[in-house]
This record gives sequence, structure tokens and C-alpha cells, in this order.
Amino acid sequence: MDLRQMAVVVAVAEEGGFSVAARRLHVVQSTVSATVRALERELGVPLFERTTHRVTLTSAGEAFVPAARAALRAADQARAAADAARGELTGRVTVGVMQGVWGGLERALGALRDRHPRVTVRLLQAAVADIRQMLREGSVDLAVVAFDRQQQRGLVTRLLVREEMMVVSSPLRDLPQPDKVAYREFEHIPFVDFSPGWAVRSAVDRSFRAAGAVRNSVFEVNDIVAAAELVRHDLGVCVMPASIAARFPDLVARRIAPRSPRWDVLVVRPAGEPSPAVAELMKMIR
Repeated sequence: MDLRQMAVVVAVAEEGGFSVAARRLHVVQSTVSATVRALERELGVPLFERTTHRVTLTSAGEAFVPAARAALRAADQARAAADAARGELTGRVTVGVMQGVWGGLERALGALRDRHPRVTVRLLQAAVADIRQMLREGSVDLAVVAFDRQQQRGLVTRLLVREEMMVVSSPLRDLPQPDKVAYREFEHIPFVDFSPGWAVRSAVDRSFRAAGAVRNSVFEVNDIVAAAELVRHDLGVCVMPASIAARFPDLVARRIAPRSPRWDVLVVRPAGEPSPAVAELMKMIR
């Protein structure tokens, strides 16, 4: 068994298929399939259940993949330590991100690229619950996310920003007050919601429950641009963090009274000693 075989198995597990894993690894699919079969023969157990439409881990695969990830991380850290001794930072960092949540990450990535061009960064966009799981299992090195710090046991967190959310509407929509919307008004206004599991949706749900209010949800989307388009055509209003609402200057942003929903944007990493590349990127995220 070698690191290359482990990397192939991890890629298939993370991508959910042989062809997608082959594209990620820049090899042909037959190479990926042959590598997995050879390792399965060596181990004496199948690692994947293969059907016409999907590839899933067996119980042996479920046990193997976390150990393989740990071995690959250890190898990367060993290489990075040797490079650091020569005064050069290398390695690979996998960063989990949520749609619309950056928290200054783009500036940090630019600085990292300028100072350490041999560090490779992979951005992995997912829902908040998935990112939390990936942090715990080690498939993500750090993440910039918005969720409750109290739910992050076993993870290292740092607050980047605490942000108010705004209700955005089309300029065509006539609302009673020019600068704010009361919770009771949402019962009669068509509302564009984000899908369950989104951090924005969780914050809005908590805020409305605390206010004892209901909203007239007529659309549910999983894309910020789609939400903005629905609002732009006056098909409803939507609640977004202020930084995201500012990306759509043609829409009207108002506060929610008496207390707007808020969220915390955090940088999060697994517990333990980070690799030199991860530690460097953590320092650059402000």
C-alpha cells in the first residue's frame, strides 16, 4: 500500500465516482479503477459498492478513508516541514466555504498566493452541516463559515465579523416605512426563503421564532443570485446579510424591527497542530 493508492481512494470517496475522481487527479478513469481494484485485492475487502449510477463506501471503506486522510495529511506535513527548513512554504490547503460567505478570505488568498506561490488551495463549497462534518473528519483544513460557535465542540474557532441581516425588496414594492419592516408585516408580504440547512435560513428562523412572527414564504431557493432575481422582479422580499445585500445596489435594503437577525462569520479549523500552510493562511484571514 502506498500514498498514491490512498489518494485515489480518498478522491473517489470525496467525489462520489471514478470518472470525477480521475478528472480531479488528472488521470484516465481506467487508472483510477485499476488502482482501487489493486488495493482492494491487497486488503482483501471491497472499499466501494459499485452500481450503474453511484459509488458508495462499504463498511471497510468507511473505516479506511479517515485513516487514509490522516496518513496523507501526515505526509503533507512532513514535506512541508522539510520545505520550511529550507525557508520555503509548500503544501495544499482545503478551504470550506458557504455560498456568499467570504469574511475577507479573498484578500487572504491573494496575500498567500503572492508570498507563497507553491501553496495550492482547494476551495470546497458546501452547506454548513456538511462543512462541520468535513472539518471533524479532516477532509477540510479550515473553513470560513457562519454558524453558532457553541455547536463547534472539538473545533478551533475565531470570530471574524458579527453581521446584521437586512430585508431586500424591489424598488417597485411599496412598504409602509422607508427604512424598516416590522415582523408583523411579513405575514402579508410574499417572502423568498433559502433552503433549510443554510445559515441564513437558520438565523431567520430563530429570529422569527423569538419575535413570535410568521412569514408568507412563497419561494424557496438555494442560490443567492436566484433569490436576488426573484426580488428584483418584485416576486417577494428576502432577508440577507448586509454584506450580501450590498452586492445588489438596485434593490432596497431595510432593517427589520425591533431586532434584525444576525449571524457570526467565523474562521474554523480542526483541533490540533495545523500544517505550516494552514497556519499561515489563518494568520492572513482578518
